[in-house]
Amino acid sequence: MESVANQQKSLKAILTEKKDHRRVLLIYSRDDAQHYSLEQQEALNEERAGLDERDLDVIVLVASLVMEPDRQFLMHDYKLNPSDNFVAWLIGKDGGVKQTYHKPIDVKELFRTIDSMPMRKQESKQ
Repeated sequence: MESVANQQKSLKAILTEKKDHRRVLLIYSRDDAQHYSLEQQEALNEERAGLDERDLDVIVLVASLVMEPDRQFLMHDYKLNPSDNFVAWLIGKDGGVKQTYHKPIDVKELFRTIDSMPMRKQESKQ
């Protein structure tokens, strides 16, 4: 799992680099709701092999550490409401948002969602 807090690149640039190669679970939480983010990260850490198998990267954002250009990007492109305590976006290899979650997601459900995607079905056949 990675954080963009100390990155030199913008969130948009990071997501653009991953496009066509990796899926992304982008997790955002307000500072006073980090327990949701930590709960999600713990569940995902227990399923590392499943993340790797599905080419899924996890990026974690905490509101106070998000730079203003990235916040604007999230609000414009991902419809982030700054009052949301927790939001996770499942982003496909095509760069599109496949699912938005407002509470921590069960990892098995997340994997079922990914496994039902046409590109993932094609990958599984290879």
